[in-house]
Amino acid sequence: MSVNPEATELEQEKIIPTMCASHCGGSCLLKVHVKGGVITRIETDDGAEPQIRGCWRGRSYRQRVYAPDRILYPLKRVGARGEGKFERISWDEALTATANEIKRVRDTYGPASIIFVPMGGDLGIIHGAHLFDRLLCMAGGHTRTWGVTSFGQGMFSSLATYGTIHCSNSRDDLLNTRFVLMWGFDPGKCINGPNTAWYLAQVRDKGVRIVSIDPRLGDTAAAVSDQWVAIRPSTDAAMAIAMAYVIVSENLQDQAFIDKYTVGFDKYRDYLLGKEDGVAKTPAWAERITGVPAETTASLARQYATIKPAALLAGIGPGRTAVGEMFHRAVAVLAAITGNVGVHGGDAAARAWESLIGGLPYKVLPIVTRVMPSTSNPVERGFPVAQNTLPTYRGPRVHYNKVADAILRGKAGGYYSDYKMLFTANCNYLNAMPNSNKIIEALKKVESIIMVEQFMTTSAKYADIILPTNTYMERNDYTPGASTWFHGIQNKIIEPLGESRSHFDIATALADKMGITGYNDKTEAQWLQQILTMAEVKDVDKLKRDGILRIERDEPYVAFKDFIEDPQKNQLSTASGKIEIYSQTMAAWNNPKLPPVPQWVEPFETLTDPLAKKYPLQLITPHGKRRALGQFETLPWLKELMPEMVWLSIADAKARGIRDGDMIKVFNDRGVIMLPVKVTRRMMPGVVQVESGAWHNFDENGVDRGGNANTLLGDDLSIGGHFPYNTCLVEVQKVEEEQ
Repeated sequence: MSVNPEATELEQEKIIPTMCASHCGGSCLLKVHVKGGVITRIETDDGAEPQIRGCWRGRSYRQRVYAPDRILYPLKRVGARGEGKFERISWDEALTATANEIKRVRDTYGPASIIFVPMGGDLGIIHGAHLFDRLLCMAGGHTRTWGVTSFGQGMFSSLATYGTIHCSNSRDDLLNTRFVLMWGFDPGKCINGPNTAWYLAQVRDKGVRIVSIDPRLGDTAAAVSDQWVAIRPSTDAAMAIAMAYVIVSENLQDQAFIDKYTVGFDKYRDYLLGKEDGVAKTPAWAERITGVPAETTASLARQYATIKPAALLAGIGPGRTAVGEMFHRAVAVLAAITGNVGVHGGDAAARAWESLIGGLPYKVLPIVTRVMPSTSNPVERGFPVAQNTLPTYRGPRVHYNKVADAILRGKAGGYYSDYKMLFTANCNYLNAMPNSNKIIEALKKVESIIMVEQFMTTSAKYADIILPTNTYMERNDYTPGASTWFHGIQNKIIEPLGESRSHFDIATALADKMGITGYNDKTEAQWLQQILTMAEVKDVDKLKRDGILRIERDEPYVAFKDFIEDPQKNQLSTASGKIEIYSQTMAAWNNPKLPPVPQWVEPFETLTDPLAKKYPLQLITPHGKRRALGQFETLPWLKELMPEMVWLSIADAKARGIRDGDMIKVFNDRGVIMLPVKVTRRMMPGVVQVESGAWHNFDENGVDRGGNANTLLGDDLSIGGHFPYNTCLVEVQKVEEEQ
């Protein structure tokens, strides 16, 4: 049903469509009921299939807009850092104080002493943290952060193997597959592009076999899979390598495809057969590492190689480990040697879904790079682009995971600068990054903290100045479909609450206050019109009226189909122009931890680590239904629907005298969290699950009763320089009744 937001009224009630894009892995249609300028309720898509239906988070967005802990006015800290005491100030005071502090730190210590930490949050093209990067660059420069929290290891593999990060078929192509292997893939929680779970349900109903590999039985697997294969965290690469051994040793590979479209197969075959190290990478070899029975690994290898086309959907969870780059490389190579790349019903087994910045054949990347773009950073001039990591970065940037360490140690610790100001936008930094207690030390040490924020988060309590940003329902923006084809628009639903402002308005006003010329030459409306023109939207009026404009196409989109049809004319952006089983880029690095063919590299903090004697359980920190990263945490509906709990296997609970519902501690040398426990057969023995994103709540003893997994995680990087959120050793213990 199409709704005209200008004309449709029911008892003076308007229904205004918008696209929810809250960094949950999707972008879905919401129909927002408004009466007297107030949101009264939210519905979702009820039109023709495929409907782009919002989840529980989007449907609860009214509670987010009107949440009592929203920050509606500029604030200045008056208490101690972390105490959460602030006073309300005017926008002029806030902008003046921010501008003066940026200038003071820049002029006193140099621009590199200002470290900027942005993240996603409410996603759009006009509004976002990128606006403040541009502003700081034009104000003399700053230290940028690098690293990809969500799927850095997947990007690494995609670039090494295919020369691009955009490797996914559109989701409707799943209807063409004959076998699905979901590897750490749970779109019932993480969305992974609109309608992913819906298409998988249809695949199941067609009788197609679906297998899930995961340390826990996720919601999607429980609903659609025929088989759950439990695997130890951080060991997925070993299983994928053993599957390749079975395929090659039994001559099940698609040799014609390999010869025409890939390079380096012979080198990988030598590794699999043990010609390099004398160890054949058999399923029995992998069983000792992964805990997966050898016959299961062999059977799955044969099914994947012979039931064609087959779609291996590689989730980001197995990649978010100490050796996650090798997992993503190994499964991408599995897809290549079986000929499942560039064909309907197959999948390149790289990143598990496309993002809002490209992938499907939209004209989106030019929009992102030309709408209020980041500009040259004076701090980085003269520094070459790094040549030993994918994706690349330019010094003297600081990795997201090392910001606290950089603040605490500075030049004495080998960093480029001594860091005096922390500026964050769309980032609950303390909540999102590992090693929480170390971060708290850094937040107490740094001279100035400026935050652009919507809520009084655990991080915001440490800020000196808070600039309140509004929600996507209080501004206009554009968002394209991810993994599903459509243009979407975020219509402004209501006026901004209190004195909250959009990112666009805050950044523009701050640029004016600092005397920066040339920062912005258009209004929000003018930028939106330019975006719609660049995106080649055919019917702007319909898009604004319906909130969504579906893009008609003759068939599902298949990544690399043009390469498969004509590999000479449509070469890949790898060094060879082909799919690189042997990465020439990685070979040039000569790094034994990053070999040019997929190999098993021993990770830290797993069961082979001596630390496992003290902390024998492996922690995983998947995303849950209740939050999008750290967002939506305080909403009553979602808290009631999904209480925070630790998941523990029946065997591990019994061994420790723990019963379902008991209060337990999860701990290691870095910290302690306390939560109720869910004892379940859906967890593999030896593994503990604490969902990511919970807000800290430290008691007087330093115990985090909010249950943030980052209290337990370290700040070491994966072998390729990314985030090992699922590599961590812990122990659990029942908490006796408190007096």
